[in-house]
Amino acid sequence: GGSGGQPRVVGVLSALLERVTERNDSAEMAVALAAAPASAFRATTKPDISVRAYMSRIARFAGCSPSATWSPTSTSTASSGAGAPSVDSYSVHRLLITAVLAAVKFMDDICYNNAYFAKVGGVSLPEMNYLEVDFLFAVGFDLNVSPETFGHYCAVLQSEMLCLELERAPPAPARAPARLHCYLADQDDTAAAATSTCTQHQLAA
Repeated sequence: GGSGGQPRVVGVLSALLERVTERNDSAEMAVALAAAPASAFRATTKPDISVRAYMSRIARFAGCSPSATWSPTSTSTASSGAGAPSVDSYSVHRLLITAVLAAVKFMDDICYNNAYFAKVGGVSLPEMNYLEVDFLFAVGFDLNVSPETFGHYCAVLQSEMLCLELERAPPAPARAPARLHCYLADQDDTAAAATSTCTQHQLAA
């Protein structure tokens, strides 16, 4: 479950990918990426749509199964190969739509064609076709997820969910200072207090 009818995993994966892109957008990584080979996944300018909004769009219109929703985790595998694109603000959107397309075709019995995914992802059909082939070569055509890998990503997502819940939790209310209770004493209480005060003065004398 999730807000707005979106699977909760969409928000968690978005947060993870946003953190990765922010790290790779840093000054040191930017220099390294500038020297990296040209990639079909790397756009010339940063897309205006955020990673979270883009993933929500894919989840809404792609019609993929819950299993295929996990597909963006494959981008980390694709990015670890030689010559594979890194995940940054210039490449993350194309990697996402391509990873979902590949996962849907691999996992689901019925899925939309490349022309539909191209419209969802905001790319042309020839570009979508090329990205799909490039992505499959980057992952070695291995789209199968082993139980060990699945368990690893489950643990990562659970940890991320916990961090997000802690960040969104309202701060604990400040402890109120002790309150001083004032009241008007009865006449008898006032007289008794006065008598006690006089007695204390006499003893002191």
